[in-house]
Amino acid sequence: MRPTDGASGEGGPARTPDSGRPATARAVAVLVLVALAALIPLLGPSVTLDGTGEAAAPGVDGIGLLRALLFGALCVPVGELFVRRLADRLPGARPEWARSWGPYAAGVGFVAALGLASVVATGNLVPHSLAAIDVGGLYASRDGKLALLEVNGFAAAGLCALSARPATQIWPLAAVAVAEALRAHPAPELDPLTGSALTFVHLTCAALWVGGLLYVLRTLSLRGAAREAGVALLGLYARVAAVLLALITATGIWSTLRRMPPATVLDQLGSTAYGRTLLAKVILVAAVAVLALWARLRLRRAADPLTACSPARAEVVALGLVVAVSGLLTALPVPIRWT
Repeated sequence: MRPTDGASGEGGPARTPDSGRPATARAVAVLVLVALAALIPLLGPSVTLDGTGEAAAPGVDGIGLLRALLFGALCVPVGELFVRRLADRLPGARPEWARSWGPYAAGVGFVAALGLASVVATGNLVPHSLAAIDVGGLYASRDGKLALLEVNGFAAAGLCALSARPATQIWPLAAVAVAEALRAHPAPELDPLTGSALTFVHLTCAALWVGGLLYVLRTLSLRGAAREAGVALLGLYARVAAVLLALITATGIWSTLRRMPPATVLDQLGSTAYGRTLLAKVILVAAVAVLALWARLRLRRAADPLTACSPARAEVVALGLVVAVSGLLTALPVPIRWT
């Protein structure tokens, strides 16, 4: 897409979507939103379990928060690598890239994975002392091995992000996604490989969507960013994101029908903690889809295509809430399979 005439002053720097907005205000807004997202897994269990007759697992609040942090830490570097690869398809000059958050994300993911591994090492109980953690016991169980794989995966991703070839972090990150998909579908489950495959595709597409949009907006916010390259990058990302949304929707529906038979879905959406949280996630994803459509319409029809950044920023916030709800969803009791 071509930039509109008069986008920048004659002889002056091109106007970016964030020019004139104080950096401090943006930083405070981000911190507030992160704090609000963190409250969802901390406060959610008591609300979703109320009146269902279900019992929460020990430490469900902390596990939900750690799982949300792990998902977020996976999204950030995957999205950065994805957008940089997309830019290879752009004609002409490449945009000036925002600084990578990969090393920081790997650190957050490592701490979150370590916390989850400590829970597994104490028999899925919250450890109250270091003496209660049986590190050696992690090697004796399937869940323990997967937890260790996630810890080592984020450690390796951090080292790769700091190396001369940061793109190599995609391999340990892929290992984390595989481990998470296998963890979500234990062997006693009916056809666990199908469930793991669905979860892997769902998680990968979500990471590409969330992390990719975040990095595109961070790149466009740079004051020295080339306007034409930025518009082209946003347009290219928008086309790929539509495919990602379709895959996320398809795998999400399929996974839901595997855990909730079609005849019981509506009942369980209101009567089980898992169903209530899933309903909240569906509503958030619907809001995200509306914001995404709004941004795409602005990108195509507005006189200034970069006005699409406003609904896209709201889309990122909503996606962050989706990640937080997803973390809570993994910590709640598995839905009842009524016959």
